[in-house]
Amino acid sequence: MRVLSVSTLFPSPARPAFGKFVSSQMQAVATRGDVDLVLLNPLGMPPWPLSRREPYRGLAGNPQRSELNGIPVHHPRFTTIPLIGGDGNAARMARAILPLVRELHAERRFDLVDAQFFFPDGPTAAILARALELPLTIKARGSDVHYWGSRPAALAAMRDAASQSACLLAVSEALRRDMIGLGMPGDRIVVHYTGLDHRRFRPIPREEARTRIAELAGLHEEERLLVTPGALIPIKGQRIALAALAQLPGARLALAGTGADETELRSLAANLGVAERVSFLGQVSHDLLPTLLSAADAVVLPSEREGLANAWIEALACGTPLVIPDVGGAAEIVRDATAGRLVERTPQAIAAAVCDLLIALPDQQAVAANAARFSWEANAAGLVELWRRAAGTA
Repeated sequence: MRVLSVSTLFPSPARPAFGKFVSSQMQAVATRGDVDLVLLNPLGMPPWPLSRREPYRGLAGNPQRSELNGIPVHHPRFTTIPLIGGDGNAARMARAILPLVRELHAERRFDLVDAQFFFPDGPTAAILARALELPLTIKARGSDVHYWGSRPAALAAMRDAASQSACLLAVSEALRRDMIGLGMPGDRIVVHYTGLDHRRFRPIPREEARTRIAELAGLHEEERLLVTPGALIPIKGQRIALAALAQLPGARLALAGTGADETELRSLAANLGVAERVSFLGQVSHDLLPTLLSAADAVVLPSEREGLANAWIEALACGTPLVIPDVGGAAEIVRDATAGRLVERTPQAIAAAVCDLLIALPDQQAVAANAARFSWEANAAGLVELWRRAAGTA
């Protein structure tokens, strides 16, 4: 089976860490050997002179084509209008990349067009699928539905694409319900959970892990360690985590990620009097992340919205319990006390849950057992089976 998959969030030479979870899924699919996979990773570039500013300037030198462990990846450009043009990205993207798609299809026929996010990838893939007269599948991951589903023009495009799709995928049962609530056909929506690399994400004895990352995190021997992974943006809730830290003397908070909020978060930490107990780690490498997660007493991620966060699964696999609000598929992951606590999205509730956990931390292996059902192999097998049904080749 030959599949054309569209993913705006995917690694490229200019952004090698961008969308690693999508590339992990696709590499697991390619490893099976029964799917000929071609990736389209469209890069949005604004008109000059905005194109000379970051983050766009770094994309200018990205090649039109690259390869990821044998998977061909095309990086066509399309015009995007920052801040005001997001609703129109799908149509502009489709117009820009359709000639390339027709050329690839003429060289060797595709059986299916796939989208790895619901917006803008889904409506774009729908236009391509109609042009090539092929079946369509679309995966929803969280913010691509929750944020864009609140914008009338984007929602209309998403509903249209959903009505065309042979199969829709959701990363959690909670997200499936939200999609139905937005008017998408429930009989076509299948829950498809994320995967996990168990060779990489596994428990390292906590004291050993603490020793390895102590210098990086500025961790003192007597401190308890809380980790908040993710981009430094408002919806991830680092402000709430900092306010909770102010109620947790003796704890250190490590923020693992980069983003536009860093300056404001540093200022807030100073104003709260916790700056000396906050470590801004920047982008933590994929190789170091399991050590950091294993060293933590808890992962605190007060997200405003999620589908089913990969960070949740990765933390559990490293033996570290979660303190998270009941958003998205959180209740599908934190099913008992060994996985952590589901709390209100307030500093007081988070601080109380951390204190409760620290009284008697669950055994790392018991925590890790909560992630045993997730693997990239199972994820890939489920995805290929859904693709085959959609293409009529099952």
